[in-house]
Amino acid sequence: MLKDITLGQYFPIDSFLHKLDPRTKILIFILDIVIIFMAQTAISYAVLIGFTFLLMLISRVPVKMYIKGLKPILYIIIFTAILNLFLTDGRDLPVFGYSIGITVEGAIVAVKMAVRLVLLIIASSALTYTTSPMALTDGIEKLLKPLSRIGFPSHELAMMMSIAIKFVPTLIEETDKIIKAQKARGASFDTGSIFKRAKALIPMLVPLFISAFRRADDLAIAMESRCYTGGDGRTRLREIKFTRTDLIGALVFLVIFACVIALDIIF
Repeated sequence: MLKDITLGQYFPIDSFLHKLDPRTKILIFILDIVIIFMAQTAISYAVLIGFTFLLMLISRVPVKMYIKGLKPILYIIIFTAILNLFLTDGRDLPVFGYSIGITVEGAIVAVKMAVRLVLLIIASSALTYTTSPMALTDGIEKLLKPLSRIGFPSHELAMMMSIAIKFVPTLIEETDKIIKAQKARGASFDTGSIFKRAKALIPMLVPLFISAFRRADDLAIAMESRCYTGGDGRTRLREIKFTRTDLIGALVFLVIFACVIALDIIF
């Protein structure tokens, strides 16, 4: 299960999405989140699914990587769908002629929430798959830079987000090593009641937290030893800038989002 978590991984491939400015991709991602939660009709969801599939294709990242990234949250999607299925009030929906507490509105909301979660995970995966952590940091910092005039720590926030995303695969690998080491010593994480399984996680969490704090301390010392200050006066090896490709990509995505809104209004 841990090996299925792909968030934070970057695939250096030559694709249309890779060529886009990170600021363009971040804004498209934010707008995509808004549109996903605004969509109401089946036809608008069909357009969003087609748009998400288009993202997967033009990113040139193997589709199996997107599917692999969905596996860790599969139980969350199912649990959320079941909650909405049985806890939403509305017209009774008989199953084989029997009433089992499911409503028509509950079934609709359950399907919507499941589709929304899948689309959000795929969109976020497309962002991290096609954008390096350094480019993502620069993009976030550039977008938040106007807020620095009122004292907002835009550079520090962007750096923290980038480090957090970058260290996700590292911590996952560390967790996998600790679990294997504990299993070699006779620990069991898959048997017993839920309380026993939770108790069995303690020998794993303690060394994981110690390792995470040690890595954070090492990173802080390395940055200080290199006289890292960031913020004003910091130069970059590659300056990000908008190009014609960004304009074309932004226009295409805006047209798709406008179609979704128009379809919701019409239908």
